[in-house]
Amino acid sequence: MAYHGRSRNAQILVPVHVSDNLAPLFNGLRALSEAQIVSLRGPDAVAFAQAQFANDVPSLADGHWQWSAWLTAKGRVLAVFQLLRLDPQNLLLVCHDGGAEAMAEQLRRFVFRRKVMIEHATGLKVNAALQAPTQAAGAVLAQLDGGDIELDVGGGALPRSLRISQQAAEHDPLAELAWRQSDLRYGLPRLVESQREHWTPQQLGLDRLSAYSVKKGCYPGQEIVARTHFLGKAKRSLALLACAGEADPGAAVNQDGSAIGNIASAAGTLALAVLPLEMAEGALEVAAAEARIEPLLEGLAR
Repeated sequence: MAYHGRSRNAQILVPVHVSDNLAPLFNGLRALSEAQIVSLRGPDAVAFAQAQFANDVPSLADGHWQWSAWLTAKGRVLAVFQLLRLDPQNLLLVCHDGGAEAMAEQLRRFVFRRKVMIEHATGLKVNAALQAPTQAAGAVLAQLDGGDIELDVGGGALPRSLRISQQAAEHDPLAELAWRQSDLRYGLPRLVESQREHWTPQQLGLDRLSAYSVKKGCYPGQEIVARTHFLGKAKRSLALLACAGEADPGAAVNQDGSAIGNIASAAGTLALAVLPLEMAEGALEVAAAEARIEPLLEGLAR
């Protein structure tokens, strides 16, 4: 829950608008041009993913998906993605901010003797709709007639669905912006290159998505993530901002003339900012324009 005040117990919430101005233009499936897919195949696919990614892969049942993240050794987020477990030997990573080829290449460096093939699945496309899925529900994916994979990526306040297909739907830049804004309303960070390796999972609020585990075994950055969690050292987290002007990733969030945080992700006039958990009263500004905190939508955790 986003808040504005001296503590979490002094909340001043702005009513959420579940439909941004662009959302009415988004009817039916539309292609997401930035989303790309990495495929992990082989007897050691699950073990390899367990050693590299922040969430607990063996606990994920076949036919289910989870949010996950890939971190640096210093516990900074390289990528946030959906991890689909089709069966014990086939995993798909839906990378909403692209970079699949570079990610696959880097992951191959850690294969060693494991029996796993890692590829950028260029033949798979990601389509989206601001409507409830036809068959998928929660973390359970659906295999549709024709071979498409359907995912439920919404909640009660804002139903959404994804389809992984060999065919791309029509692309509409305004529809994609509406989708990106809906991601931000759910607290899903969309990281451009300048914001990768910059934030910890706690700062990006990835606990809201159940995107990392503090109980599983070793993975890059695990020690830092666990220490921050168990010692309660996180002092900043994610807040949704509605800005009077367009926001840019990396821009400072100011209060009374002083920078108190930064924009981590932006889409038009909506932004996710990393701000102190405890803040003084006072108006916020981004790029000399007014910004207000709005509540994040719940229901995207899987």
